[in-house]
Amino acid sequence: MKDGYIRVAAATPKIKVADCRYNADVTMEMMKEAAGNKVKIMVFPELGITGYTCNDLFLQNALLDGAMEGLSRITEASRGSNMLVFVGLPYLYFGKLYNVAAAILDGKILALIPKKHIPNYSEFYEARHFNPGPEKAVVVEILGQKVPFGTNVILRAKNVPGLCIGAEICEDVWSPLPPSIHHAMAGATVVVNCSASNETICKDVYRKDLVKGQSAKLVCGYIYASAGEGESTQDLVFAGHNLICENGTVISEAKRFTTGILYGELDLQKILSERRRMTTFMVKQDDSYCYVDFDMTMEELELKRTYEKTPFVPSDQTERDLRCESILSIQSVGLKKRLEHTGCKSAVLGISGGLDSTLALLVTARAFDLLGLSRSYITAVTMPCFGTTDRTYQNAVLLTKKLGAGLREIDIKEAVNIHFRDIGHNPDKHDVTYENGQARERTQILMDIANQTGGMVIGTGDMSELALGWATYNGDHMSMYGVNSSVPKTLVRHLVRYYADTCGDEELTRVLLDILDTPVSPELLPPEDGVISQKTEDLVGPYELHDFFLYHMLRFGYHPSKIYRIAGMAYSGEYEDAVILKWLKTFYRRFFTQQFKRSCLPDGPKVGSVAVSPRGDLRMPSDASFALWMTEVEAL
Repeated sequence: MKDGYIRVAAATPKIKVADCRYNADVTMEMMKEAAGNKVKIMVFPELGITGYTCNDLFLQNALLDGAMEGLSRITEASRGSNMLVFVGLPYLYFGKLYNVAAAILDGKILALIPKKHIPNYSEFYEARHFNPGPEKAVVVEILGQKVPFGTNVILRAKNVPGLCIGAEICEDVWSPLPPSIHHAMAGATVVVNCSASNETICKDVYRKDLVKGQSAKLVCGYIYASAGEGESTQDLVFAGHNLICENGTVISEAKRFTTGILYGELDLQKILSERRRMTTFMVKQDDSYCYVDFDMTMEELELKRTYEKTPFVPSDQTERDLRCESILSIQSVGLKKRLEHTGCKSAVLGISGGLDSTLALLVTARAFDLLGLSRSYITAVTMPCFGTTDRTYQNAVLLTKKLGAGLREIDIKEAVNIHFRDIGHNPDKHDVTYENGQARERTQILMDIANQTGGMVIGTGDMSELALGWATYNGDHMSMYGVNSSVPKTLVRHLVRYYADTCGDEELTRVLLDILDTPVSPELLPPEDGVISQKTEDLVGPYELHDFFLYHMLRFGYHPSKIYRIAGMAYSGEYEDAVILKWLKTFYRRFFTQQFKRSCLPDGPKVGSVAVSPRGDLRMPSDASFALWMTEVEAL
């Protein structure tokens, strides 16, 4: 089980109502296929051995005996499969009938888990036949084996870290207090649901939201297998709408009105990481539970799940546009509050013609609109120096004018050369002093203009730059409020693009699109033939890779080896493994050594689930060693 992945399956066979032998046969066929695909947890529908729609046939001894025979054959067929299987059947206990899921592994029945909430409304009449199962497990004998029977049962894999499984049946998850809540609080990281959910208009949407939401609330993997073709259509139709979810994300979803096996891979490390991070998620061993331990041999998996190349940016355009609007609102409302609180009625920011300062100016303009202040009170300062190109200069000027902000141009060449003379630096030596001297001169100017105007300096640097330490300490690193401080570079582009698409001004759209087409650069080195000579991504690596590394490191605490593995999957065909590894090393080295810059960041609004504020999400010592991480990276 490398990197915490486990392959699971939700299966819907085409059954025959009340034909237990046939249903057992098709169940066993599917089990064989799944085992061949290295599945470790497989879930079948509710009452799958008999069929859910048997109605009063459940009162017939022949059917109950047939179900038990089917269970016996399935249990025997599980030998050597190394796969935990959940199948549904009716179970007779002390003269009463229960709707149960039998947990089977390698020829043994580990537990019988009954349905707790018995629906008896609308099209459901289960109380006519079935009883709610006991919570606290009792030991029963079935097929010559003594097993626990009760809802409060958790199956624990002794040799698979974090794999604890709880089960519920259909209506249980629709109830106000599903058993799965207690399962998760008692340690279950995976919940299975043997279900028979019929189709009505729009019920599939609700069902998907329900299962997805349950996996989010419980921070777990959720495997939902529902009845499908073969069930009686006397009054109802079942569509086999199977779902595999993880932490609020749908990993796999079956097409409705089909039968077959739905595969998916759950990430146990991700689940455990999220629970570890959330201090409000309390897990403890519950004395009311029966914990059943088992052994399971894990195998290396060739992963079939996919990873988004840009985890900060939704792939769906509608969702992406909604997120962009939300982030722009968070940024502008955050700035609005700070301006109100300080009594500032003016704002000052450096405008370079690059992406970050463009976004900061757009946000500042929105904040002034919210305050009912004229945008003319915004002072955008362009400060050309040795590396400024005509393209970025013209874009900065035009953007400022189109947004209605005030524009000041201050050429800093003379001031920087005087500074170089004062400190004895040769201006022909294009080193870090040459570059940072310009950045600090610009910040000094902005701060002093803010004093002149009674205003506030708005920071433009983004989260990706902060993660890499790609900011001049006490230069562009410093401001009075950093509106972009938790916006990654890959998302900055989409925010600017969204504004371009929705501003309704053709000329403004043109300049924004040209800014988007301009290479990312601090423009601190002289241009070559009038073209930008210093491209950031040539020096520190592609921001899309660094954002990918940052997200999976901070959000889930993944090992470097796992991040390398999934980055290779996400960027297959775009970056060679050697290139990914090169920039991964750069990422870890810079992330750890540059923490001192993040430890004294100006205030700024958090917009997403990952942020680097020292007052919020990342309380990290500035002198922490990165030896553990780099040792693992070097071994790749």
